[in-house]
Amino acid sequence: MKKIQTSGAPAAIGPYTQAIVTGGLVFTSGQIAIDPADGQVRATTIEAQTEQVCKNLSAVLTAAGSSLDKAVKTTCFLADMADFAAFNEVYGKYFTSKPARSCVAAKALPKGVLVEVEVIAEI
Repeated sequence: MKKIQTSGAPAAIGPYTQAIVTGGLVFTSGQIAIDPADGQVRATTIEAQTEQVCKNLSAVLTAAGSSLDKAVKTTCFLADMADFAAFNEVYGKYFTSKPARSCVAAKALPKGVLVEVEVIAEI
């Protein structure tokens, strides 16, 4: 088992690591729209937050020796299911391989963000 840490994505805001590699797979922790440059959430729309989340996930997967194209499963959390269509528009630009996915509404997400996504990918 190998822990993944990259400055290309935000540092963990709790007692966890950005990702774990084991058994030929990488399991990312949920990523939110934190800008890794300064640790702040700057984006305010679902579209802009989803862009940042996907960039953060890409950085973590790259550090693990994987990529968004190798994703086999994502779990997506939305603060408001009314954002589902707008979220899908951005998500679809990044996850072109169309991995298996679950997408659920969450009562609240860290730092008041609108979206959080975690990924399981092949190495």
